[in-house]
Amino acid sequence: MNYNHAVFEAAYGTSKQLPKADHIEFAFAGHSNVGKSSLMNAIFGRKALARVSSQPGKTVTVNFYDVDGIKFVDLPGYGYAKVSQSDKKRWADLVEGYLMSDRDIRLIVQLVDSRHAPTKDDVQMINFMIDNEVPFIIALTKCDKLNKTERQKRAEAFLTEIPCFDQITSVWTSTTTFEGISDLKEIFEELSSEDYEFEYADEESEEDFEDEE
Repeated sequence: MNYNHAVFEAAYGTSKQLPKADHIEFAFAGHSNVGKSSLMNAIFGRKALARVSSQPGKTVTVNFYDVDGIKFVDLPGYGYAKVSQSDKKRWADLVEGYLMSDRDIRLIVQLVDSRHAPTKDDVQMINFMIDNEVPFIIALTKCDKLNKTERQKRAEAFLTEIPCFDQITSVWTSTTTFEGISDLKEIFEELSSEDYEFEYADEESEEDFEDEE
């Protein structure tokens, strides 16, 4: 893949609008303001291809980008406190509709702010993907803000804060130093192979998937 070929394709506001799935897809999920757009722009080598909303939580769309026939999908951010209950339900219906549709989703990149414990919504999203055998990794964002000691403390804390963390591939990332960007690209290249088979994490959970505060 030549990431410099990345182009924005379209944005969809309901699951019924989602296009037919006939290509490999990689999707990005995370809390509002966790840095999804910045991470995608760093991967694409572009400054502003992936769009940053001026009002967090207000833009509820699934945004598709194309890189040489591979689709990169920006899922709407969750957990913004000022969003209405109706918008939260629309978000849940849209994201669940995408994740549970018959698509060739090779991987979800779940973003978590490396500086803090995951939010309740982060954990709920992770449990949903584990329960439904959705392949995913965790990108620990903004790691340049941590020194070596702080990073080690957060790594140890994540073992108890994130379900099955020791069984999940995680990548420390920074859009300032570009740490982890090449690692993510290598993962995308490997999973783009038609004969690649992903091994799912497995854990029982009774939580349903919906956006809650």
